[in-house]
Amino acid sequence: MFNLPLDNQNLTETTSINLLKQIRCEEILTPLSSDPILTTYVTEGRGETPILLLHGFDSSLLEFRRLFPLLAKHHPTWAVDLLGFGFTQRMTGLSFSPRDIKTHLYYFWKTLIQKPMILVGASMGGATAIDFSLTYPDMVKKLILIDSAGLAKPPTIGKFMFPPLDYLSTAFLRNSWVRQQISRVAYYDKSLASKDAQVCAALHLQCPRWSEALITFTKSGGYGCFTEYLSNLKIPTIIIWGENDKILGTKDATKFQELIPDNELIWIAKCGHVPHLEQPEITADNVIQSISPNK
Repeated sequence: MFNLPLDNQNLTETTSINLLKQIRCEEILTPLSSDPILTTYVTEGRGETPILLLHGFDSSLLEFRRLFPLLAKHHPTWAVDLLGFGFTQRMTGLSFSPRDIKTHLYYFWKTLIQKPMILVGASMGGATAIDFSLTYPDMVKKLILIDSAGLAKPPTIGKFMFPPLDYLSTAFLRNSWVRQQISRVAYYDKSLASKDAQVCAALHLQCPRWSEALITFTKSGGYGCFTEYLSNLKIPTIIIWGENDKILGTKDATKFQELIPDNELIWIAKCGHVPHLEQPEITADNVIQSISPNK
């Protein structure tokens, strides 16, 4: 059973409280370790076409607290904590690299979902979704990118992630004031960077080996640029982008549109980097409509 982090009493939003209560934990066997990886996820809904939601960097499935219930009314919907992130077990000996993340995600899919799916990735989760779709195209019916990473060159910060700079970096990222400022930049409507949002964004920091996994992921190089591979992406793709994204900007939206062969770009007005949190109803409508047989 999944044990909730202790410091969750400050949650006030119904969607946050409900999704936290729905979290399950599954032992996922992978080639990455002789022991199974305790993997946290949520699932709800009925139907033929499953939807899988992938969260962003240093985040968790709680990022989908507003979008998840809207989608689950229409389709079987899943959200998973990626390897090295969220509440999923951070085992020693793993690199938490994009390759490890993709392997773990494949075995999660193979263990629990087992059907071609609609794969939805937000921010870094978009890069994860692209990487997965390029490797396992038969498992993805449609790809949906929400203000997605995947067009930037690998960061050079990994070169400097050695003691004590590595732990100083994660200590900086753990700081509540720093996290709140990042949250404010992510939203167009700053009032949404609430106390509840701050708690949701920080609950996974209480998990064992949070710092170590983040450092290891960064040292691996993280997700780089998929530009030269996107022409091979034959899966129908929906690109959803906030018109006021101050984290990634808006130029990457049109770059994805130019590079992916079969795509549709949808702009969300009065919205920053997180349409799934800031405009969940509009985002959900676009996801659901994209699954229509006529799309």
